[in-house]
Amino acid sequence: MRVVLAEDLFLLRDGLVRLLEAHDFEIAAAVESGPELSRALAELDPDVAVVDVRLPPTHTDEGLQCALEARRRRPGLPVLVLSQHVEQLYARELLADGSGAVGYLLKDRVFDAEQFVDAVRRVAAGGTAMDPQVIQQLLARKSADDRPLARLTPREREVLEEMAQGRSNAAIAGKLVVTERAIAKHTANIFAKLGLEVSDDDNRRVLAVLAHLDHGR
Repeated sequence: MRVVLAEDLFLLRDGLVRLLEAHDFEIAAAVESGPELSRALAELDPDVAVVDVRLPPTHTDEGLQCALEARRRRPGLPVLVLSQHVEQLYARELLADGSGAVGYLLKDRVFDAEQFVDAVRRVAAGGTAMDPQVIQQLLARKSADDRPLARLTPREREVLEEMAQGRSNAAIAGKLVVTERAIAKHTANIFAKLGLEVSDDDNRRVLAVLAHLDHGR
């Protein structure tokens, strides 16, 4: 699996290269600026891009904008964005086309090798990998009088957070140490209470949940 990596901090970039190569990824390019990223994405046609939001020369959102432009040229290009802080606007921009194959992780997650590599693989496969803190903030910013969310039980909210991170029923069941049948019941209740169409497609249901949480912003 070929990866284009963009990170301006040398030590972190070098560490990510070593980590990904240790898990059988091929690094097609490891760059440090927006212009280099744009060229690499246009010329190398990677399987997935792992991109820092803030890159030279602007150090604003150049990495994200390069990735979004690449997705416009190649719809569905898998992109995993790394950020120092939770920026819900960036998450929304990534999810805007509804096609999946996107991820948004805080850089802290990079230090959990298993979690990071799993996120890269999930995004490369067309799935969605959203940072738990993004999901928690979307939930928290929904006001208490948002009736559909208010109707969820504590367990259903817990399952919703896991679902919105891109986990399947089987994975959620394993993490919460319950049966998959119990999770299936919770997810059915969640979709019914939120007024969403039930789907067995993990990515489609993640996007539906995130679209609901972000509705009206």
